[in-house]
Amino acid sequence: MMKYKGVYLRLFSALIRKPLREAYGKETARRALKNAPGIYREMLTQVDDIGADNPMASNIYMCFVLMAIWKGAAGAITPDSFRPVIRDMVKSPLLTKMLGKRDMNRPEDIEQAWKGLYEKKEWADRRPQYRDKTWDYHIDKTKHRDGVYYYFTNCPLNNYARKYGYMEILPVCCELDYLITEANHGVLHRGQTLASGGSMCDYWVVPDKIKDPQ
Repeated sequence: MMKYKGVYLRLFSALIRKPLREAYGKETARRALKNAPGIYREMLTQVDDIGADNPMASNIYMCFVLMAIWKGAAGAITPDSFRPVIRDMVKSPLLTKMLGKRDMNRPEDIEQAWKGLYEKKEWADRRPQYRDKTWDYHIDKTKHRDGVYYYFTNCPLNNYARKYGYMEILPVCCELDYLITEANHGVLHRGQTLASGGSMCDYWVVPDKIKDPQ
Protein backbone atom coordinates (compact mmCIF):
# COMPACT_ATOMS: atom_id res chain seq x y z
CA MET A 1 0.00 0.00 0.00
CA MET A 2 1.24 3.48 -0.88
CA LYS A 3 0.21 6.77 0.67
CA TYR A 4 -2.47 8.65 -1.26
CA LYS A 5 -1.26 11.81 -2.99
CA GLY A 6 -3.94 13.78 -4.79
CA VAL A 7 -1.66 16.28 -6.49
CA TYR A 8 -0.88 13.94 -9.41
CA LEU A 9 -4.55 13.10 -9.91
CA ARG A 10 -5.63 16.74 -9.86
CA LEU A 11 -2.87 17.94 -12.19
CA PHE A 12 -3.15 15.18 -14.79
CA SER A 13 -6.96 15.24 -14.74
CA ALA A 14 -6.95 18.97 -15.43
CA LEU A 15 -4.40 18.74 -18.24
CA ILE A 16 -5.91 15.70 -19.96
CA ARG A 17 -9.54 16.88 -19.88
CA LYS A 18 -9.41 18.80 -23.15
CA PRO A 19 -7.58 16.08 -25.16
CA LEU A 20 -10.01 13.50 -23.75
CA ARG A 21 -13.03 15.51 -24.88
CA GLU A 22 -11.57 16.07 -28.33
CA ALA A 23 -10.80 12.37 -28.78
CA TYR A 24 -13.85 10.72 -27.19
CA GLY A 25 -16.51 13.37 -26.62
CA LYS A 26 -17.72 15.09 -23.46
CA GLU A 27 -19.67 12.16 -22.01
CA THR A 28 -16.84 9.65 -22.17
CA ALA A 29 -14.38 12.21 -20.82
CA ARG A 30 -16.75 13.07 -17.98
CA ARG A 31 -17.29 9.41 -17.07
CA ALA A 32 -13.59 8.57 -17.16
CA LEU A 33 -12.59 11.53 -14.99
CA LYS A 34 -15.47 10.96 -12.57
CA ASN A 35 -14.60 7.30 -12.02
CA ALA A 36 -10.83 7.75 -11.94
CA PRO A 37 -10.39 9.05 -8.34
CA GLY A 38 -11.99 6.00 -6.75
CA ILE A 39 -10.03 3.62 -8.96
CA TYR A 40 -6.82 5.55 -8.27
CA ARG A 41 -7.29 5.27 -4.50
CA GLU A 42 -7.98 1.56 -4.79
CA MET A 43 -4.85 1.01 -6.88
CA LEU A 44 -2.71 2.70 -4.24
CA THR A 45 -4.10 0.38 -1.56
CA GLN A 46 -3.26 -2.66 -3.71
CA VAL A 47 0.25 -1.83 -4.90
CA ASP A 48 3.32 -2.88 -2.91
CA ASP A 49 4.81 -0.20 -0.68
CA ILE A 50 8.10 0.83 -2.29
CA GLY A 51 9.01 3.38 0.41
CA ALA A 52 7.54 6.79 1.10
CA ASP A 53 10.77 8.57 0.18
CA ASN A 54 11.56 6.40 -2.83
CA PRO A 55 12.88 8.72 -5.59
CA MET A 56 10.97 6.60 -8.13
CA ALA A 57 7.58 6.84 -6.40
CA SER A 58 6.39 9.56 -8.79
CA ASN A 59 6.43 7.00 -11.62
CA ILE A 60 3.72 5.02 -9.88
CA TYR A 61 1.64 8.08 -9.01
CA MET A 62 1.79 9.40 -12.58
CA CYS A 63 1.12 6.12 -14.36
CA PHE A 64 -1.68 5.13 -11.99
CA VAL A 65 -3.61 8.29 -12.90
CA LEU A 66 -3.51 7.36 -16.58
CA MET A 67 -4.41 3.74 -15.86
CA ALA A 68 -7.31 4.84 -13.65
CA ILE A 69 -8.67 7.19 -16.32
CA TRP A 70 -8.45 4.41 -18.90
CA LYS A 71 -10.30 1.99 -16.64
CA GLY A 72 -12.79 4.67 -15.60
CA ALA A 73 -13.95 4.99 -19.20
CA ALA A 74 -15.37 1.46 -18.95
CA GLY A 75 -14.05 0.25 -22.29
CA ALA A 76 -14.60 3.44 -24.29
CA ILE A 77 -10.87 4.22 -24.48
CA THR A 78 -8.65 1.89 -26.49
CA PRO A 79 -4.91 1.77 -25.77
CA ASP A 80 -4.00 2.83 -29.32
CA SER A 81 -6.31 5.82 -29.26
CA PHE A 82 -5.06 6.83 -25.81
CA ARG A 83 -1.48 7.34 -27.06
CA PRO A 84 -2.04 10.69 -28.82
CA VAL A 85 -4.20 11.88 -25.92
CA ILE A 86 -1.36 11.26 -23.46
CA ARG A 87 1.11 12.89 -25.83
CA ASP A 88 -1.05 16.02 -26.07
CA MET A 89 -1.20 16.17 -22.28
CA VAL A 90 2.55 15.78 -21.81
CA LYS A 91 3.22 18.34 -24.54
CA SER A 92 1.28 21.01 -22.63
CA PRO A 93 3.61 23.90 -21.71
CA LEU A 94 3.13 23.37 -17.98
CA LEU A 95 3.93 19.65 -17.98
CA THR A 96 6.79 20.03 -20.46
CA LYS A 97 8.36 22.56 -18.10
CA MET A 98 7.83 20.35 -15.07
CA LEU A 99 9.20 17.19 -16.68
CA GLY A 100 11.96 18.76 -18.77
CA LYS A 101 14.52 19.70 -16.14
CA ARG A 102 17.63 18.93 -18.19
CA ASP A 103 19.20 19.54 -21.57
CA MET A 104 20.98 16.30 -22.40
CA ASN A 105 23.13 18.16 -24.93
CA ARG A 106 25.03 19.82 -22.08
CA PRO A 107 27.90 17.77 -20.58
CA GLU A 108 27.03 18.95 -17.08
CA ASP A 109 23.48 17.67 -17.48
CA ILE A 110 24.78 14.30 -18.69
CA GLU A 111 26.86 14.12 -15.52
CA GLN A 112 23.81 15.01 -13.43
CA ALA A 113 21.89 12.23 -15.15
CA TRP A 114 24.59 9.70 -14.22
CA LYS A 115 24.65 11.03 -10.67
CA GLY A 116 20.88 10.71 -10.38
CA LEU A 117 20.96 7.10 -11.56
CA TYR A 118 23.55 6.13 -8.98
CA GLU A 119 21.65 7.94 -6.22
CA LYS A 120 18.48 6.00 -7.04
CA LYS A 121 20.37 2.71 -7.14
CA GLU A 122 22.04 3.45 -3.81
CA TRP A 123 18.69 4.32 -2.26
CA ALA A 124 17.38 0.82 -2.99
CA ASP A 125 20.67 -0.88 -2.12
CA ARG A 126 20.54 0.67 1.37
CA ARG A 127 16.98 -0.56 1.97
CA PRO A 128 16.76 -4.35 1.64
CA GLN A 129 13.11 -4.29 2.72
CA TYR A 130 12.22 -2.66 -0.60
CA ARG A 131 14.83 -4.24 -2.86
CA ASP A 132 12.51 -6.83 -4.40
CA LYS A 133 9.62 -4.37 -4.71
CA THR A 134 11.19 -1.35 -6.37
CA TRP A 135 13.13 -0.81 -9.61
CA ASP A 136 16.52 -2.54 -9.69
CA TYR A 137 19.06 -0.30 -11.38
CA HIS A 138 21.75 -1.87 -13.57
CA ILE A 139 24.02 0.92 -14.79
CA ASP A 140 26.69 0.52 -17.46
CA LYS A 141 28.99 3.43 -18.34
CA THR A 142 31.02 1.32 -20.79
CA LYS A 143 28.33 0.11 -23.20
CA HIS A 144 28.00 3.36 -25.15
CA ARG A 145 30.19 6.34 -25.78
CA ASP A 146 27.28 8.78 -25.95
CA GLY A 147 24.54 9.45 -23.43
CA VAL A 148 23.62 7.21 -20.51
CA TYR A 149 22.66 3.54 -20.40
CA TYR A 150 20.88 1.48 -17.75
CA TYR A 151 18.18 -1.16 -17.41
CA PHE A 152 15.71 -2.73 -14.99
CA THR A 153 14.74 -6.37 -14.55
CA ASN A 154 12.12 -5.57 -11.93
CA CYS A 155 9.39 -2.93 -12.20
CA PRO A 156 6.57 -2.48 -9.65
CA LEU A 157 4.28 -1.11 -12.36
CA ASN A 158 4.76 -4.27 -14.42
CA ASN A 159 4.24 -6.45 -11.33
CA TYR A 160 1.04 -4.61 -10.43
CA ALA A 161 -0.38 -4.60 -13.95
CA ARG A 162 0.13 -8.34 -14.34
CA LYS A 163 -1.54 -9.06 -11.00
CA TYR A 164 -4.53 -6.72 -11.34
CA GLY A 165 -5.33 -6.79 -15.05
CA TYR A 166 -3.77 -3.63 -16.50
CA MET A 167 -1.41 -5.22 -19.02
CA GLU A 168 -3.46 -3.93 -21.93
CA ILE A 169 -2.74 -0.32 -21.02
CA LEU A 170 0.69 -0.59 -19.37
CA PRO A 171 2.76 -0.47 -22.61
CA VAL A 172 1.09 2.85 -23.44
CA CYS A 173 2.07 4.21 -20.02
CA CYS A 174 5.63 2.97 -20.57
CA GLU A 175 5.82 5.28 -23.58
CA LEU A 176 5.90 8.18 -21.14
CA ASP A 177 9.63 7.42 -20.99
CA TYR A 178 10.01 8.60 -24.60
CA LEU A 179 8.03 11.78 -23.96
CA ILE A 180 9.90 12.68 -20.78
CA THR A 181 13.22 12.03 -22.51
CA GLU A 182 12.12 14.25 -25.38
CA ALA A 183 11.26 17.03 -22.91
CA ASN A 184 14.86 16.83 -21.68
CA HIS A 185 16.26 17.22 -25.22
CA GLY A 186 17.15 13.56 -25.46
CA VAL A 187 16.27 10.52 -27.56
CA LEU A 188 15.44 7.20 -25.94
CA HIS A 189 16.68 4.09 -27.74
CA ARG A 190 15.02 0.97 -26.37
CA GLY A 191 15.09 -2.67 -27.40
CA GLN A 192 12.56 -4.18 -25.03
CA THR A 193 10.37 -3.72 -21.98
CA LEU A 194 9.04 -6.03 -19.28
CA ALA A 195 5.53 -4.92 -20.25
CA SER A 196 6.04 -6.25 -23.78
CA GLY A 197 7.35 -9.57 -22.51
CA GLY A 198 11.06 -8.76 -22.53
CA SER A 199 13.59 -9.68 -19.88
CA MET A 200 14.27 -6.03 -19.03
CA CYS A 201 13.36 -2.41 -19.62
CA ASP A 202 16.45 -0.88 -21.23
CA TYR A 203 17.27 2.81 -21.54
CA TRP A 204 19.89 4.35 -23.79
CA VAL A 205 19.32 8.09 -23.62
CA VAL A 206 21.38 10.24 -25.97
CA PRO A 207 21.39 13.99 -26.67
CA ASP A 208 18.98 14.89 -29.47
CA LYS A 209 21.66 16.83 -31.36
CA ILE A 210 23.77 13.72 -31.92
CA LYS A 211 22.84 12.25 -35.28
CA ASP A 212 24.87 9.04 -35.14
CA PRO A 213 25.18 8.03 -31.47
CA GLN A 214 27.75 5.42 -30.51
